[in-house]
Amino acid sequence: MAQRTAVFGSSSGLHSRPAATLARAAAASKHTVTLAAGDTSVDARSILALLQLGVKTGDQVALEVDGPEADRVADELQALLEKDLDAA
Repeated sequence: MAQRTAVFGSSSGLHSRPAATLARAAAASKHTVTLAAGDTSVDARSILALLQLGVKTGDQVALEVDGPEADRVADELQALLEKDLDAA
């Protein structure tokens, strides 16, 4: 299991577009991926669950990845979380 902390980078917070991008990446990894904000932890493969977190730009989130290549996947997802997914 790999754990990372990231500062959410999308300029408009975790709305539908970045949530969909993150959920697709998490699902494609074939790993169990959990994202937590505050006291709430959700399956990062679910767009609806991610939206429920209410993450805003600059919020700190915790990422947990479980699977055979957990460290590599966690690094990739952390970079995705810190990127501005709203930038054109």
